Amino acid sequence: MAESGEEKKKTRPKTATVCGYPISIFFIVVNEFCERFSYYGMRAVLVLYFKYFLQWDDDFATTIYHTFVALCYLTPILGAIVADSWLGKFKTIIYLSIVYTLGQIIMAISAINDLTDANKDGTPDNLPLHVALSMVGLILIALGTGGIKPCVAAFGGDQFEDHQEKQRGTFFSIFYLSINAGSLLSTVITPILRAQECGSIPQKCYPLAFGVPAALMVVALIVFIVGSGMYNKTAPQGNIMVKVCKCIGFAIKNRYRHRSSQYPKREHWMDWADEKYTKLLIAQVKMVLKVLFLYIPLPMFWALFDQQGSRWTLQATNMDGDFGVLIIQPDQMQTVNPILILILVPVVDSLLYPLIAKCNLNFTPLKRMTVGMVFAALAFVAAALVQIQIDQTLPKFPSGTASQAKFINMVNMPLPIKAGTHDFTLEAYTANEDFLTFNEPFLVVLPNITYVGNMKDGSRNTFVIFQDGFLQTVVPFTDLTKKPEQGANAIRFLNGFSSALNATVGDLDFKEIPTRNMSIYVNVPQGNAEFKIKNEAGDECIYNQELGFGSSFTLMILPTFTFGPNCADSIRSVMDIRPNTIHMAWQIPQYFLITVGEVVFSVTGLEFSYSQAPSNMKSVLQAGWLLTVAVGNIIVLVIAEAISLPDQWAEYVLFASLLIVVCVIFAIMAYFYTYTDPTVIEAQFAELDPDEKKRKNSVEMASKNKVPPRDSSSDSSSDEDESRQSKM
Repeated sequence: MAESGEEKKKTRPKTATVCGYPISIFFIVVNEFCERFSYYGMRAVLVLYFKYFLQWDDDFATTIYHTFVALCYLTPILGAIVADSWLGKFKTIIYLSIVYTLGQIIMAISAINDLTDANKDGTPDNLPLHVALSMVGLILIALGTGGIKPCVAAFGGDQFEDHQEKQRGTFFSIFYLSINAGSLLSTVITPILRAQECGSIPQKCYPLAFGVPAALMVVALIVFIVGSGMYNKTAPQGNIMVKVCKCIGFAIKNRYRHRSSQYPKREHWMDWADEKYTKLLIAQVKMVLKVLFLYIPLPMFWALFDQQGSRWTLQATNMDGDFGVLIIQPDQMQTVNPILILILVPVVDSLLYPLIAKCNLNFTPLKRMTVGMVFAALAFVAAALVQIQIDQTLPKFPSGTASQAKFINMVNMPLPIKAGTHDFTLEAYTANEDFLTFNEPFLVVLPNITYVGNMKDGSRNTFVIFQDGFLQTVVPFTDLTKKPEQGANAIRFLNGFSSALNATVGDLDFKEIPTRNMSIYVNVPQGNAEFKIKNEAGDECIYNQELGFGSSFTLMILPTFTFGPNCADSIRSVMDIRPNTIHMAWQIPQYFLITVGEVVFSVTGLEFSYSQAPSNMKSVLQAGWLLTVAVGNIIVLVIAEAISLPDQWAEYVLFASLLIVVCVIFAIMAYFYTYTDPTVIEAQFAELDPDEKKRKNSVEMASKNKVPPRDSSSDSSSDEDESRQSKM
């Protein structure tokens, strides 16, 4: 189905210009900026939303994240076919943008905790509803963002006349700048929005982090619609990918029908399509297949590259984000990649490649891509080294039948303690530094009492020793068995005072703490925390403690505590879980290596594909390139689900090793690859024999009865647009 009759008649409307540029392109640029802000902003916080809001484990969160990204890179093929064969670019962008906007709005709604939190405990009562809404939202977003991906840049190129080559080139530069600006700003801003607290029970504000991208998508849609009357809307002319697939399908089917040995062999299996398709088209398909064959190893690169938004972000949650002048959120570390891109692309193009050329080194495009794979593998080796350092700082929680215990002496004298096979002495008002591990019930022997320590398997407990007359009593309390999430610090109070107390920090309340009892845990953010302790009479004591990321402390209020100027001296801190000590800056080397790999691999790969593709089949190779990204993400989710490694660093090494193996295979394939000039090959078929001319003419006459002809200038313009779009 073609566009409306009015659009056919007005394929080149007279539009106003500014400095020689059609006004319509400004609507397209603003639309692209808002859309990229929307997509990358939502994606930046997505894996943390899975982990902390939907309460999925790291592996499942990674699986769903990469499934979503894979779907985003599969749908562009569908979008291109719909735009070129049915609706046209304009209507495809409009319709799929509406789908996209609905998806973003549904994602924002799915993150509202109060939607199902009837008992106001801070946890959704109907988590499956939130999961269902999230999945519907992500599917709609994938259809929308993927479907419009191949249309917007090409639609912008359609706004220029044939004589506006210079303006068209400048437009694409501005267009790609808007992409980088949108993605960079959103990756900085949305993690900040996520870190805010909102809701009836204050917690991380995912509705705001998803709501702002949704609002930007609404703006993108409105802006694009406002410019509707100014656009040049070309009618759909048929999709070359469909034609290529039909040609390949016919060759395979025809070869199968003539598989008997009585039929003579042909030089290439695609030659079996000669009965129906022109020799020129068959030659062009051969060139495309030759490049697509080289694409087979490429998904492994993207399997590593796209883990910046999943595994690397999760890695950053166990690191110290204090950079002095600012606090970096784990999901903000992804901004290092676009920043380095802006720096490295001109450096590599203007300095590195010319320097290599002056050294007379034959640094061919395929060699560059091989080097890019090596850099990506090195990035994961660096990530593994960082992970090993992180693992050394993480607490060793009990597993299986084992349990762990810590002892606190709230008696004003040293106490010799024997717990199972452990013998030690605790000074007055102190605790042992590390948890002790027990595999079975044990006896706690004190100077005048024996206590049976019986703990649940896999639990952590603190045994507090109080003075009760002439004897001591032992009171057990349950501890955390996992590190506090989202960089918060789990704080609780132990009240050794003679009466009940109440403690607060900011707007957070520890509730009433009975004497000789432990308060609830409260998650306190990083920074200088000011705790206020009050009694029923209204007396107040201020206690300050500097907190890092991901720690847990028990604050002991000693029996000697009194309200007054020096009351803080009677409060002592016991560290139960150490804070994150490995700084996020240690991730910068792995981001640098993966970005170098991206610059050398991705940009070179697109340029190589363009140089080796026939003039009218750039879009086919672009679709193939996007397909490698999708397959790469599928590889990640398969490995995350199928291979369960005990340590995360081992998974990083596994991915690096797989890429090195693939890199060797690709290097061998590249060694035997022969570079071609598509224009020369196409020229060989320019002089057709009479029979070929007759068949071509009959095909053209048949096509004229179905689809309006397209002039050569339009074809060349479209090819150039596709080329520039591929560089996006």
